[in-house]
Amino acid sequence: MTPNDDANWLINADGVESIQAVVCDLNGILRGKRVPVGQAEKVLKGGIRMPLSIVGVDVWGEDIVGSSHVFASGDMDGICSPTGRGALPVNWTLKPSAVVPLWLFKEDGTPFLADPRQALANIVRQYHELGLRPVVASEMEFYLIDAEPDHAEPPISPYTGKRLDSDAILSIDELDDFGQFFSDVYAECERQNVPADSAVAENGIGQFEINLMHSDDPLKAADDALFFKRIIKGVARKHGFAATFMAKPYGMRSGSGMHMHFSLIDEDGNNVFDNGTPEGSDIMKHAVAGLTRGMAESTLLFAPHFNSYRRLRPDTHAPTSVSWGYENRTAAIRIPGGSNKARRIEHRVAGADANPYLVMAGILGAALVGIRNTWEPPAPVSGRAYQSQLPRIPSEWGSAVTAFENGSIVSEIFDADLRSMLIACKRQEIAGFAEQVTDFEFSAYLEIV
Repeated sequence: MTPNDDANWLINADGVESIQAVVCDLNGILRGKRVPVGQAEKVLKGGIRMPLSIVGVDVWGEDIVGSSHVFASGDMDGICSPTGRGALPVNWTLKPSAVVPLWLFKEDGTPFLADPRQALANIVRQYHELGLRPVVASEMEFYLIDAEPDHAEPPISPYTGKRLDSDAILSIDELDDFGQFFSDVYAECERQNVPADSAVAENGIGQFEINLMHSDDPLKAADDALFFKRIIKGVARKHGFAATFMAKPYGMRSGSGMHMHFSLIDEDGNNVFDNGTPEGSDIMKHAVAGLTRGMAESTLLFAPHFNSYRRLRPDTHAPTSVSWGYENRTAAIRIPGGSNKARRIEHRVAGADANPYLVMAGILGAALVGIRNTWEPPAPVSGRAYQSQLPRIPSEWGSAVTAFENGSIVSEIFDADLRSMLIACKRQEIAGFAEQVTDFEFSAYLEIV
């Protein structure tokens, strides 16, 4: 559809009164403006402006103290242009509305590379210059929880009226319990052109996974992941419970990951990771080498929050070592089996709480660095990859920020503005958490020390 077609659809859509004109910030949070539907054409033709600093605010929506991108520069506006996704209908709210995804450009029309979507686009362009197209897919895990308490508590089954109380991996009954929720999720995904595939019950109480179909357009695939998360949370609210993509909402239960699969195809449509054997091609191994060398300094992209590091623990189906292996789910990078023609890399580090644009940019970018330098990977790991002699993924938020700040590979992948904004954002968030005293801490120490 053209901008005019979209504008006409919005203006004439039954009950639609407003548009949410949104950009995605570095935390993967949508920020923007509510605009009357009568201004649809203005939004869809790039007539909206927002501060460039909006992508760098912290998770609470606060400006970064001392940021050069705010007061020192006058907090200048950027041009918000539609991404090409068009207007996405939102039907789970009290009144129908629509979301128009936007991304940021500078005043001179050049991309603002601290915008996470622009950062991913920059990497994709570099692949295209080499005559390669990344094909990507994601697996998205999440929990349904009771909407009432202030802490994570399993939901009440709409079918049995009882609160879920046990793990139920691959349970068909649990899928049936929430059948209407899933029906509505798939309906909303179809309306927003999000290619949702199979759903399964995962290992945690009320935990599920839905796979998104592969695409040779990483920008659309990242869009799909972002708007899928919004669909899940919106439909959950409609059904009277809540959904969370926190990496670890329960301390003693399974975390939620966002596993990314990718391969590369050439201009003739051939998978360049396939050399006719299960081992994969040299170019695949160069990509693996880039991923392993860049993993420690990229961890902040895959585990961006305080809670993220609760997931990265041994023997939890989440990786802790910088490792790769064939059909090995304990490794950070897995080469799945199956047909040689479908040879691909599965990157298993990112939590479901991560920003899909930055995750894809970090993975594709590190792989590209490895390919360009024809690096060789370490030996693949067989068996348990939690062994202590392997190099470790950063297990603490602050060390991940430092590794990102000092990383030579991430400096090749990302623009300096994005790196400085993300580092400042995360340091401000770390300071915010450091000031909080938890109930557990209070009860442990109150009358003891």
